[in-house]
Amino acid sequence: MTVPDPPITLRPGVAGRLTHGVRRRLAGRTAVQAALGNSAWLLGDRFLRMGFGLVVGVWIARYLGPDQFGLLSFAMAFTGLFSALASLGLDGIVVRELVTRPDERNVLLGTAAILKLVAGGLAMIVTIAAIAVLRPHDARSLWVVGIAAGAFIFQASSVVDLYFQSELRSRYTVIAAGVAFGISTIARILLLVTQRSVIAFAWATLGETALAAIFLLIAYRWTGARARAWEFSARVARLLLKDSWPLILSSISITIAMRIDQIMIGQMLSDREVGLYAAAARMSEVGYFIPSIIVTSIFPTIITTRRQSEALFYVRLQKLMNVLVGLGLAMALPVTLLAPLLMRMLFGAQYAEAANALRIMVWAGCFVFFGSGWSSWMLLENRTKTMLLFQLNAAAVNIALNLVLIPRLGIDGAAYATLLSYAVGHTVLAAIIPSQRRALRMLVRAAIPLYWFSRDGRT
Repeated sequence: MTVPDPPITLRPGVAGRLTHGVRRRLAGRTAVQAALGNSAWLLGDRFLRMGFGLVVGVWIARYLGPDQFGLLSFAMAFTGLFSALASLGLDGIVVRELVTRPDERNVLLGTAAILKLVAGGLAMIVTIAAIAVLRPHDARSLWVVGIAAGAFIFQASSVVDLYFQSELRSRYTVIAAGVAFGISTIARILLLVTQRSVIAFAWATLGETALAAIFLLIAYRWTGARARAWEFSARVARLLLKDSWPLILSSISITIAMRIDQIMIGQMLSDREVGLYAAAARMSEVGYFIPSIIVTSIFPTIITTRRQSEALFYVRLQKLMNVLVGLGLAMALPVTLLAPLLMRMLFGAQYAEAANALRIMVWAGCFVFFGSGWSSWMLLENRTKTMLLFQLNAAAVNIALNLVLIPRLGIDGAAYATLLSYAVGHTVLAAIIPSQRRALRMLVRAAIPLYWFSRDGRT
């Protein structure tokens, strides 16, 4: 029997001095308080989703087995290829415009919603047509992909989330999405208990998206705003699309870099190998929500320092990069050591052979975490074409390496392709492009713990 550690106690007055010190540092700093509150809501939501989602996701993987779980993963990856077309790369642009032009909120939201609705319908049609060509005699694949593609129709409601992001009021998004997630989780558990087919789980995924869209609109109305007040403007649409078209291509490239491996495994090997690889990928990506939350909540406060001092801006940006890369390293090291145990314990013996792929893929997280801060920095600098170049490079490297490595190494080859596709851009390409050498120095400093405590913050 293990004796629990005694509770930690503080001398009288110590706790009070600590909390008083924190309150004193935050007093009057409304932007920091709002950022911290926003982060708390987002982190709470993600941790709950990570916990329950991982448990139910593992249960589904065990129940369906590598073959059917592979088909479901293939369908989600295939549909994801067209998600950039549905979103039109507008998200970051709309948030930026809402922050800088809050008086035009209704026009911005209305225009973005119409653009996303039209694009979502087109993306759904293109997705279904593409799978029909790729797998013409596979009715089950057509059904699962077609159901998953139905989620594109509900993309229009995501503009409400963008509004809440711009206001640092993500608690409303968290509540709306959390209720939808809770209902869909219960539905998935019922499907597991009643032993339904893979098509039923595809419907559950679509149902969650639909419920989240409905609850977002309810939350928007709850705040006193009205979607009926939204307006469409052709002029605003042109301006949004003018800024977003590089981001559309960039998003497509990101999706290709992240999901083309599962599609190529499905076409070059089998759905079973997709299932094994998808299980490893799910484990390697379990913490990918963390950098987006940190950057979403902290980066706006870093932007404000640029008005005070360019040097101070880069000092704080380097500190952000240190945190992001440090978290990536903290995740990669233990997973590398425990990969076989994790795969057997969570997914079962039938997924044990995916452990080595997990060991490889988890190191891509260091570059993903860094890239989350880097992309916000590039967006601030309006370097959307540079972002596009990096993402096109990642997609090209990933496809080329998958073609060479999958036939030779199987899913391990796809894992190496994923890792290298992320690494090459922020190292080799950054060294070649003069404007990106500062970013490369930031990455190197962030990867070396000795630099984390440097006071000058030079990059």
